Amino acid sequence: MKSALKTVKKNWGAYLLFLVFGALFFILLTRFLTLQITGEAEGRDLAAQAEAQYARERTLEAERGKIVDRHGEVIAEDTSAYKIVAVLNEEMKTSAGDPNYVEDPEQTAEILAEHLSIEKSEILETLEQGIANERFQVEFGPEGKDIPLEIKSALEDLELPGIFFLEDLKRFYPNGIFSSHLVGFARPEEQEDGTVDAVGQMGIEKNLNKYLQGKNGKMEYEVDAREFFLPSGEETIQKAKDGNDVYLTLDKKVQTFLEDAMSQVAEEYSPKQMYGVVADPKTGEILAMSQRPTFDPDSREGLSDNWLNQIVESTFEPGSTFKAFSLAAAVEEGVFNPNATYQSGTYDVLGTVIGDHNNGAGWGEISYLEGVQRSSNVAFAKLLKSMGEERFESYLEAFGFGAPTGIDLPNEAGGNILYEWPIEKVTTVFGQGTTVTPLQMIQAQTAIANDGKMMTPYVISKIVDSNTDKTVLEGEPEVSGEPISAETAAKVREYLATTISSENGTGQPFAIPGYEVSGKSGTAQIPDSSTGKYMQGRNNYLFSFMGMAPADDPELIVYVAIQQPSISNSEIGSDPVSKVFNPVMLNSLKYLNIEPAQAPSAKAVAIEDYEGENAKEIKEKLGEQGIETVLLGNGKTVVGQSSKDTSLLAGEKFILLTDGDLTIPDVSGWSVRDVIKMASLAKLEVNTAGSGYAQKQSIKPDTPISGDEPLIVSFGTNDQQQSSEAEEEEDLVQD
Repeated sequence: MKSALKTVKKNWGAYLLFLVFGALFFILLTRFLTLQITGEAEGRDLAAQAEAQYARERTLEAERGKIVDRHGEVIAEDTSAYKIVAVLNEEMKTSAGDPNYVEDPEQTAEILAEHLSIEKSEILETLEQGIANERFQVEFGPEGKDIPLEIKSALEDLELPGIFFLEDLKRFYPNGIFSSHLVGFARPEEQEDGTVDAVGQMGIEKNLNKYLQGKNGKMEYEVDAREFFLPSGEETIQKAKDGNDVYLTLDKKVQTFLEDAMSQVAEEYSPKQMYGVVADPKTGEILAMSQRPTFDPDSREGLSDNWLNQIVESTFEPGSTFKAFSLAAAVEEGVFNPNATYQSGTYDVLGTVIGDHNNGAGWGEISYLEGVQRSSNVAFAKLLKSMGEERFESYLEAFGFGAPTGIDLPNEAGGNILYEWPIEKVTTVFGQGTTVTPLQMIQAQTAIANDGKMMTPYVISKIVDSNTDKTVLEGEPEVSGEPISAETAAKVREYLATTISSENGTGQPFAIPGYEVSGKSGTAQIPDSSTGKYMQGRNNYLFSFMGMAPADDPELIVYVAIQQPSISNSEIGSDPVSKVFNPVMLNSLKYLNIEPAQAPSAKAVAIEDYEGENAKEIKEKLGEQGIETVLLGNGKTVVGQSSKDTSLLAGEKFILLTDGDLTIPDVSGWSVRDVIKMASLAKLEVNTAGSGYAQKQSIKPDTPISGDEPLIVSFGTNDQQQSSEAEEEEDLVQD
């Protein structure tokens, strides 16, 4: 019996153990199946938790696309930059137990100050405040960012404890001031995903941001509990897509010519504003574009002075440069006869008197071609009457005035054609009242330069996918109209060339050795917003010149406008303008390998000693050989001469002194050198003012030379003869 009870107790023990282990197995099986089926435990996704614990993700930064010139020369690009960080936490040590934090703030500040543009006291204050506030690390503001590689390397070689560098991408503009308002700039901005990307703020950088901005990639990988990379773990890489490269029509060389010339003139004359544009008239491509004030896109220095790209977004009254298009309309209509004459001076428009810019004095009865050369307002008022006001208005529209050109830049202004009342129609014909943009002037000028075909200006050459080298967008020449015929365009270029080459031309300062220039100067009045009237004073004008060369088949158009330069009493408005136009045009023509015209070889004429010979016979003899001979005195015999035993080129002036009574000659158009030679021969005291060619003399011609008073001669171009073209519109409209 006892043995049976013992057997039963043993079985119950085995049953109990079986039940316990069976229950445990059931629980484990149920847990296993639940995990396999749901993938969750206590409401948590185990796969996600494991991934969070062992999976890592790293952003692969995309580079912003480059902005380059027409030849691929970099204008803007991303580059590596470094930010300096000082670790202050004393728990940071190297594996060897050495300090890996700033242990000696005083010494650290002294060394950093030697390499950074920060005062030692400022660095020390930053370090000490960080330590006092128990900061883990500190930075040093803008001066501690964008550190170049050479400075980073130099500091790393010193092995300063606690000094580290963080690498970042920085937008870099290697050329400094370089069409800054056109190119614009980009700066870092935090994105929705927490990354920081450069975003365009103005100019091409902003307008083409969607093309330039790349798309970041990412790399996903697994690590173990100690953060070591698992070679057998899963790894996924999504490559970054760099931004597209933008090729501009700008030419780095030509742009540099323009920037250098404008900077020199800005420093010398301190104008309120300056504009300069260089264009290819055959395509409409903008080769260079700049303005003053400008700014450095790297530092943004100067940006607060002016945010606008005024060449695109601002309008102004053009002044006499506008006469080029009025002339083209008159030639096309067949009403311009260069040899026909008219009475210059004043012209009555329904009781309002239009005056030529020499205070309405005019130059007597002159030809219409001379009127163009002298920039006569009366000549153009009469041409308007001949062609008809409505007909001329159609040319204004055909030349694109009053509407945006359609250039591939934002916020383009359209200007305003002021053409309602009779006086407005007359003043518009010579560039007053109506407002334009520099781009409209360039576009209209292409019609004259390009045999009647007017080209739309553009600045985007192409946009290229930097990842595949495929072109995604391409700029192409576009004809925007044909306002005049090829025959008219050729005639207008010929007429405008005489404004530079003629002795009466207002464009003489813009002559370039070896090349024939065709163009028109201008002086525009500036409205005074405080009074509603035009500003007064010889400096308060917008002086400009629009020229093309070579005149017979132009390869370049250069337009320069300078507002309110500080010119001296001996200078005229064309002086600062020519100091930009002339070097830019000349250097650009040479750079583009445009050969200068073959100048005709001047004949050399031998000059002998003519003392004692008949003065009139010598004058006739030399005149036949092309030498302009001037006789001083009414005598018959030569007693002196301006040069001897030498040779002169045909066209040069030669002075003979006779034995008769001496009178003051008419020196109009003489050079300073010739006036001085004459005065030396006549033993006459002479004072000169200005440079160029004689315009005024203090003693009337044919007055006997007494020696009691000096002869005072004023020199300059024909702009200055009319008190400079700076007074072109000051007394333009007289009631």
